[in-house]
Order: sequence, then structure tokens, then C-alpha cells
Amino acid sequence: MDAVSASSSLAVSGKQESKVKISRAEYRTMGRFIEQLRPTRQCMDTLKTRFPHLPPSTLLSIFSQEYQKRMKRSVARHHAPDVVKGYYHWYRSEAKMRPTAPLLLELANEVDLSPALLARLILEYFLQEREASVPSRHVLNNMLREPYLIPDLLLAKHIEQCTVNDCCYGPLVDCIKHAIGLEHEDILRDKLRERNLSFLDENQLRSKGYDKTPDIILEVPIAVDGLIVHWIESKASFGDDHSHHAYLNEQFWSYCNRFGPGLVIYWCGFIAELDCQRERGILLKDGFPSDIVTLCQGPARS
Repeated sequence: MDAVSASSSLAVSGKQESKVKISRAEYRTMGRFIEQLRPTRQCMDTLKTRFPHLPPSTLLSIFSQEYQKRMKRSVARHHAPDVVKGYYHWYRSEAKMRPTAPLLLELANEVDLSPALLARLILEYFLQEREASVPSRHVLNNMLREPYLIPDLLLAKHIEQCTVNDCCYGPLVDCIKHAIGLEHEDILRDKLRERNLSFLDENQLRSKGYDKTPDIILEVPIAVDGLIVHWIESKASFGDDHSHHAYLNEQFWSYCNRFGPGLVIYWCGFIAELDCQRERGILLKDGFPSDIVTLCQGPARS
């Protein structure tokens, strides 16, 4: 699927509030199935057919996270100088004979590398050969975002094909993920306002001098499932073991130590067994809680 289609699949999720919890065993089954897929237009159709009970936003998030893990395991061998040189000369040779073919997409599929990551390697080699110096990250990023800046029109077209057709990596995907994250933060704020709950968001907290904060601090705590909640963190993704444990160490435990117990919303769902830290102050949900208790109002139902 292309990155624009990916954004449509994810953007719907925040409004549907679908409840998605997956057992660790089922997630591992999905991971084994995903191992054989590539980030193409057809992969999401394949996943929908194989796992019809899961919403598209959840499938895309899981696929993206599993695919990124796969790339991290293999990326070193693709960056070897002789390998990059081989990729580049293969591309140049093929471009002379088949200029209209999606050459870099074909090569990415053949060597099992993200199209956007391959595009970056090819562009960097091209610029280094042309300028006789290593291009800066700033120059590379600008050309990947705006391929018309590349001083080779054919290469620019093939680079753009990679960034548009990669649903896991690249500048377009980064923009889409950022926008979706902001959209879900807006949804969270709207839910809180609907219930007349007083809160400070991340921007307000930073203006008060806080550095690392959750998305929401509740000025008056609430109770969810009988547990006190002082803060809420919004994650527009699926909570798997790898990402959740990283968030625990980098964010959630520090929030608990600083602000008390809190709630994490994984809008695309999470592995059910990860919701095991309630006694230590971290509650997981896959949507805004339907039943909350406030100090003044008692039970509030959506």
C-alpha cells in the first residue's frame, strides 16, 4: 500500500474507538506471518484477509513495527560500501535499458530492504560520486522530501516512487505519523472536555518549565477501573513488547515517579499481557475509558 493509503487507514482509528487486545501468542503468530511480507500495496490486503477480525489501523501499526525490527536486524549488511556500490551500479545499468520500470522498488523487494532506505543509500552514493564528498544529512533529507531538487530527473522519479510506496519509512511516512499522533492527542483533549475534566496538556506544561511530560496532566485526578489516574499518555500505535518496554524505561516510569499513577492509551490496541503494571501505577487502555469516576461527579459514562 502507498503511504497516503496508510494515512487513511490510521486516521479512521481514533474516531471508531475499536477495542483491540491481542494475546502474546496471537501476536507471535502474526509476527511469523508478517516476516514473509514486503511493504507493498498488496501487503495490507493480505493482512486483512488473514486477520479479518482486526481493524486496518491495528494491522498497519503491527506490520510497520515488525517490519522496522526486521530492517534493524539486517540494515548493517546493506550499508557495506561494496554492497551499496553494487546496488548503485545495478541501478545505473538497468536505468539505461528500462528507464520507465520501477527499478528501485524491484531492487528493494529483491534484497529485502525498505524502498525508502534503499532510496537514501542510492541518493547518497550518487551525490558522493557527483560532488566527490559525503553529502550532509540536511541535503539528503531535503532531496528525499522534495525529489525535484535531485540533479538527475530519472533518479528523482525513482527516488519518489520509493518514498511514496513505502508505508514504513521515509519523509512522507514520518509526516503522516506525526499528523496522526497530533490527531489522537486532539481526540483525547476533546474527550476530556466533553466530561468537563480540568487538565494541562503538553504545551501548557512546557510553558510552565517542565521538560519531559506526559500528554495530559489532570488537575483533579480521576479513577479508572478503581485505580487513581493523574496523567494520560496518548500513543497512536500498537503496544507490543518491544515498544512498550522502551516507553516504560524512557517515559512511563519517570512519569509515575514525578506525577503519580497514570493511564496509557494505545489507540491501535496492545498485547493484553502488558497490562500488568497496575499495582505499580500504569494502566493500559485501547481507547478512552467509557467509565470514569471523578471526585465531584461520581461515575461518568460516555
